[in-house]
Amino acid sequence: MEWYFIILLIGTGILVGFINALAGSGSVISLPLLIFLGLPANVANGTNRIAILMQNIVGVRGYHKKNKFDAKDGWIPSLIAIVGSVIGANIAVDIDDVIMKKIIGALMIVMFIITIYKPKRWVTSKKDSKPQKLWFQIPIFLLLGIYGGLIQIGTGVFLLSALVLNAGYDIVRANALKLLIILIYTPFALAMFIMNDQVDWRYGILLGIGTMIGAHLATKYALDWNPKFIRYLLLTMILVSAIKLFGILDIVIELF
Repeated sequence: MEWYFIILLIGTGILVGFINALAGSGSVISLPLLIFLGLPANVANGTNRIAILMQNIVGVRGYHKKNKFDAKDGWIPSLIAIVGSVIGANIAVDIDDVIMKKIIGALMIVMFIITIYKPKRWVTSKKDSKPQKLWFQIPIFLLLGIYGGLIQIGTGVFLLSALVLNAGYDIVRANALKLLIILIYTPFALAMFIMNDQVDWRYGILLGIGTMIGAHLATKYALDWNPKFIRYLLLTMILVSAIKLFGILDIVIELF
């Protein structure tokens, strides 16, 4: 491995970890990087899970130290998401994802509109709000788990939406639960990729070191920033994800 690969992986990981700890869709940066460095798309998809796992260990610890969430709130969604992640990862090992990416890009546009609508809903907690009944949560978090196991891009955004709009959490506390849910289901998805020899440990660990640093910086220094900033960051990443998934970003890069 070239020395500059190490710097590139760790440096990019810092940015990705910071973004994922506060908003989501950092994988729109890390996945293309892994592919650019020579990994096949399915191996990049599996390798990226190592960094996600490492980052969320640090992120969950950081939110817990700042007393931003109660872990018990995340167990039911997490257990449901585990089942979905195994299903999604099994599909991901040999799926052609061109059409899927277009669908996800369209969903990102929908998410952008939803996030703009009623902005106060995203930055203030609804103390009297109760989570939806279990029968309503099961299909939501099962589908999110399948999607997370299938392809990581945008998972954080969709989870944030479910936690803010479904349970009334503000964006900071929803972020904490998002990280916990992804932390719990990721090992199961990662195991599927490992079993199919679709993980590059060197790249994954180096990227993971960076994401751990980024998540630490985000939870240590950025959690006390105005929640509106986090919402703006989320909106930015939703747009970037949509542009990437529609292939517009690739066209622009080729032009220049």
